[in-house]
Amino acid sequence: MGREKSFKIALLLIALIALSSAAIAQERLKLATTTSLYDTKLLDAIEDKFEQKYNVSLDIVSGGTGIAIQYGERGDVDVLIVHDKPREIKFIDDGHGLERRCIAYNYFNVVGPKNDPAGIKEMNASQALKTIMAKGIEDSGKVKFVSRGDNSGTHAREKVLWKNAGINYSHVNTSANRWYLDAGSGMGAALNMANQKNAYTLTDQSTFMAYKGNLMLVPLIKGGDGLLNVYVAMAVNPRNHSGVNCELANKFIDFLVSDEGQDLIANFGKEEYGQTLFFPAKGNCELIGCSEAECAAPTAASCATA
Repeated sequence: MGREKSFKIALLLIALIALSSAAIAQERLKLATTTSLYDTKLLDAIEDKFEQKYNVSLDIVSGGTGIAIQYGERGDVDVLIVHDKPREIKFIDDGHGLERRCIAYNYFNVVGPKNDPAGIKEMNASQALKTIMAKGIEDSGKVKFVSRGDNSGTHAREKVLWKNAGINYSHVNTSANRWYLDAGSGMGAALNMANQKNAYTLTDQSTFMAYKGNLMLVPLIKGGDGLLNVYVAMAVNPRNHSGVNCELANKFIDFLVSDEGQDLIANFGKEEYGQTLFFPAKGNCELIGCSEAECAAPTAASCATA
């Protein structure tokens, strides 16, 4: 029994050493991203494929575009996936990122109660928000709007829609406006809150599709002016943030824009929802306002000369 026990211990030690060696050899990539990729589980599918292909570990922080950009500005992550073009351009211009790479798109929807108490159906999105505001002021018990309120890409687009409606956002988001509810949370939580309050909200169509089985809300405005939603990947610039894994970040971005990555995006959701949740950037760059370079593969950004 002594020899058998010693043999088992030896095998256990060998296994532990092998696991330790594998862990040491495995690279880690830190990604900060928007909640829609996380809530829909597209990120899970991307993570599985990328980790298997390159024997790496993908560490993910999902908190919305605003939080993701903050992580990138501090150099706490290696790569971002976000969806707010003005902040993406500023991130690069300020020296924090290497280049924008367009990977996918969908559209924002304005969703709300099926009986549409504000009567916004068939309006454009800015007209709809203006009408919701007017009706909400008249009767906040009947008409409400839930905002992400979290500095996310969706929240940023909401502010643009208010501006396009000729309304100063500071006049909207006040405690006096009982019709306007600030969720301060991710898209899934905001949708659940809107459902509970029988309210309207702005959502990306992918997260809505993933949650709609548990919601009474319906899409009232889909697509159209100002509702295109483009997702972009950016490697953090090693010149200003030493210690980031730029090479692995570029490898990850190249995977996303490769035929394999784009096919994964194009087919995601079809089996479960009967339709894709995201559209690939490949073949649609002009449509979504991305340059040929922003959709090209492989990446042109060099970590060595950054």
